Amino acid sequence: MKYVDEYRDAATIKRLAAEIGERADPQRTYRIMEVCGGHTHAIFRFGLAQLLPKNIELIHGPGCPVCVLPMGRMDVGLAMAEEQDLIFTAFGDMMRVPGSTGSPLESKARGADIRMVYSPLDALKIAQQHPDRPVMFFAIGFETTAPSTAVTLMRARQANVENFYVFCNHILVNPAIRALLEMDDMRLDAFIGPGHVTTVIGCDAYRFVAEEFRRPIVVSGFEPVDILQSIAMILRQMNAGVAKVENQYSRAVPWEGNPAARAALDLVFETRAAFEWRGMGEIPDSAYALCDEFAAFDAEKQIGVHGQTLPDPVEAQCGDVLKGALKPCDCRLFGTSCTPENPVGALMVSSEGACAAQYKYADVTISIDR
Repeated sequence: MKYVDEYRDAATIKRLAAEIGERADPQRTYRIMEVCGGHTHAIFRFGLAQLLPKNIELIHGPGCPVCVLPMGRMDVGLAMAEEQDLIFTAFGDMMRVPGSTGSPLESKARGADIRMVYSPLDALKIAQQHPDRPVMFFAIGFETTAPSTAVTLMRARQANVENFYVFCNHILVNPAIRALLEMDDMRLDAFIGPGHVTTVIGCDAYRFVAEEFRRPIVVSGFEPVDILQSIAMILRQMNAGVAKVENQYSRAVPWEGNPAARAALDLVFETRAAFEWRGMGEIPDSAYALCDEFAAFDAEKQIGVHGQTLPDPVEAQCGDVLKGALKPCDCRLFGTSCTPENPVGALMVSSEGACAAQYKYADVTISIDR
């Protein structure tokens, strides 16, 4: 198949749904977590859960980097903008993420210089255009976006730009998967692996899931056929009593990932001893920090604003949703005081957040007979 319509073909979807129904043992339940927020969005958008047997439960994991960012990190970034008179730059999906004193857009309304960029290179260009002012890029994302930050820092060093800084919030997917598997109150039978991250880190990075924890993991694309085929592949493994890493998304994901991107990451970053994830607490070795060679660009070291930050609001049950313990619609604030227009938690802000996806597509139903 070559074109997107082929991955939304009703006949193929119907065939895969029937295969899943045949392979699912009615005497047991299956809890399958999709790690990537892009998969969560697609599952709600296309109503895929409605095509599955009742004993297959899709668990929405912590796969949206905006959503797992604790409120305190946003507080620190905005304090830099408001107290240090710097130019704060970030991707568009960060602009409405709430901190304890408001979002970047609200900070902008209070007079801070907040600018949306499409790339860290845009932020570097702003720094070069305003050499008399410090410019900070609020870096966020999994291994998917971290290489672009790394390359930008390499260019900043090469061009000897002295007023450009990065507030690094890049996180790593595998420590989070391990933390979930080690939770006493969490039962997960298999994983739909993240397609975008795997283009960088490669499929072998997930071998520990199969070998240590005996759970199947299938790296998947983002169309309905991709996701349903991945679930069918998982059931084949489970029925055969095996656990291995498979790559359903081979049309876009090389098994070995991207060695050049990983080399850039190794050059610029080091792993933090621990990093706080919303709802999951501190996870060891789960985030990047700038290494000593690039310390001159590290906003935390060169600008750092210190002080008390407030915890996430307890009334928003984002943490329980992020680790799969609660469905978005079961949060006490869902669709009432927490909506995309007035978000209380980050999961309602990002387009890949589970709450925003369910809110938008809750009534979507796919007919496999059309």
